[in-house]
Amino acid sequence: MKVLLFGIAKDIIGASVFEVPAQSKYPSTVKELKDVLVVLFPEFNKLSSLAIAVNSEYADENIILRAEDEIAIIPPVSGG
Repeated sequence: MKVLLFGIAKDIIGASVFEVPAQSKYPSTVKELKDVLVVLFPEFNKLSSLAIAVNSEYADENIILRAEDEIAIIPPVSGG
């Protein structure tokens, strides 16, 4: 399962693309994906909010994921 990363999420992982390791199975929901990221990269737990887009649409935590989905992690942004 491939995940595209932006902003501080990219900095935390150290790459703009991350391949989720298939342990016994891939995360089946957005919530499970977030949980996997926090386990693998504890710094994700410090982000105040974290949006995830699945196939170019923002997704809530209950959205079902498939291995072929395009997943993007969009961290909070600030501007001035």
